[in-house]
Amino acid sequence: MAKVVVLGAGTMGAGIAQVVATSGHQVYLKDINQEVVDKGYQGIAERLQRQVQKGKLTESEQGEILARIQPCVQWPDDQFDFIIEAVIEKMEVKKQVFQEMEEVATSQTIIATNTSSLSVTELAAQLTHRERAIGLHFFNPAPIMPLVEMIPTAITSEETLVRSKEFITSLNKKPIQVQDSPGFVVNRLLVPFINEAAFLLMEGTASAEDIDEGMKLGANHPIGPLRLADMIGIDVVLFVMETLFEELGEDKYRPCPLLRQMVRAGKLGRKSGEGFFTYE
Repeated sequence: MAKVVVLGAGTMGAGIAQVVATSGHQVYLKDINQEVVDKGYQGIAERLQRQVQKGKLTESEQGEILARIQPCVQWPDDQFDFIIEAVIEKMEVKKQVFQEMEEVATSQTIIATNTSSLSVTELAAQLTHRERAIGLHFFNPAPIMPLVEMIPTAITSEETLVRSKEFITSLNKKPIQVQDSPGFVVNRLLVPFINEAAFLLMEGTASAEDIDEGMKLGANHPIGPLRLADMIGIDVVLFVMETLFEELGEDKYRPCPLLRQMVRAGKLGRKSGEGFFTYE
């Protein structure tokens, strides 16, 4: 059993904590805001309760999983195998968090980031023990999506890589190893695809409904690109496109102006109740 700290109790952090606890590990769900911690823990409890109602979990199993999750706003007085940050996708914030993580880490603690597009190498550069840093990119919703991108830097140690792979496998997830490149693999392919769908909508080529139906029925995608954007968060999609454009400098990564307009209007997708589609 590993001892894990997940920093950030938002959608991704709470989802990762649920996965870790469900797989038999002990996890501390930490945030600087007690309200956010409580909301994240409550969300986990509600998701597990739905599994009980569907017969996928017993009430006893639900209780055991929740007992392995310790919500907190202060660093626990414990030793950790992994610390995984899932805070806001801003480099300066993550750098500060990385420094805090190393301060409480032991010589056996792996320091990981769940970033979806930022440079793991840049995050790790400020650490004293850079060999223990790695990217572990889970996908939303973390309890359901089976993939985790493992992103080592040029100086990530072989031990860190091996232990991380073993840990991800213990979560019943499939790890793939990718180089530290903007967007890694999935978002490098997926987000420009969503961006192009937004251009089609902005240009009046087709309606949001028909764009999504076209990709579902014509390309056998399980979900259309615009509804997927709503699920991911349009602000996240815009951020990844801006990162790709800035890092790679190619016009094909230019963010669709419609994305920026929607973010400015607060139309972020499911989490705000409105995006390309509306939600109750």
